[in-house]
This record gives sequence, C-alpha cells and structure tokens, in this order.
Amino acid sequence: MFFKRLREDIAFAKECDPAARSKFEIFLTYSGVHALSWHRAAAFFYKIRWKLFARMLSQTAKFFTGIEIHPGAKIASGVFIDHGEGVVIGETAVVEKRVVIYQCVTLGGTGKDKTHKRHPTIKEGCIVSSGAKVLGNITVGEFSKIGAGSVVLKDIPPHATVVGIPGRVVRINGEKPA
Repeated sequence: MFFKRLREDIAFAKECDPAARSKFEIFLTYSGVHALSWHRAAAFFYKIRWKLFARMLSQTAKFFTGIEIHPGAKIASGVFIDHGEGVVIGETAVVEKRVVIYQCVTLGGTGKDKTHKRHPTIKEGCIVSSGAKVLGNITVGEFSKIGAGSVVLKDIPPHATVVGIPGRVVRINGEKPA
C-alpha cells in the first residue's frame, strides 16, 4: 500500500510539473514527495496510538523538508506539494486526490473551534496557490482554485476561483458569479 501511494504521488508530480524530467528525479529530489512519504509513516503510528512517535516522525520530516504535516491529517495519494517550504497542514485537515499545494500554504484552524473537526477539507482537483491560508472547518469544493495570498474562511463551491483577503469567489465555471 505504501509503495502504491508513493507511485501515485510521483506520477501526479510528473503530470503537474513541466520541469520534472523523470520519475526517478522526482523520487530523489522532490521535498513534497518526501514529506508525504514521511507523513504516511507518521499517520500509521498516529492511528495505532503511538502519538508521540508519530509527532517525532512528523517533526523530523519538517526538519528535512520544511513541510509540516500533522500525523492526524488525512491525505489521499496522488497529491502534489510543489516547492513545499513553509506548508503547514493541521491535524483534522482532509486533502483529497489530485490536489496541488504550493509553497507557504496553511491548511489550519482558526483557534476558535473546540469541535473535533477544526481544519479544512480540500476536495479533489483543487489548486491552492502560494501563501494561501485556508482556515477553519470549511470545505473547498472540487476543482476550485485559491489564488496566491488569499485567506479563505468560508466554504467554497465546486469549480470556483477564489482571491483576496478575505477570500471571495470571483469565478464559478469560468464565469462571474451572480
């Protein structure tokens, strides 16, 4: 299962990154792929309640990759973290397949929620651009795009483009919303 997910991550990275010359190069040099591999190991230990060891693994991965993924986060295979330095993914975040995350993205909590689910859900096919902050128990709909530097605090419909602080929908299916 681990190697199947790794292959899917590498294949999606190859598909998304025009600079990638080979899958072997991606395997050796892409910090996002490394961080996801470390995360999957940490998530296993988190699931079997070895939470301290899981956190130690995640912090080791952060040291080597610059990407912090809490071991409790649920991340599908086939996710691409490109130029991942500064990416933070919180404990109850969910990231579905075919999502692209760029550098300095935060999928975090607002600090106000006391519920079990405090972090966002990023649905299939989304792109979260550099420096975007997606905060709280919200859902970003399928195939949505979040612009660089945006701060998203509310649910986003599918096929939407969101920009600004706070994030606002400027396009749905390529057209201006009503």
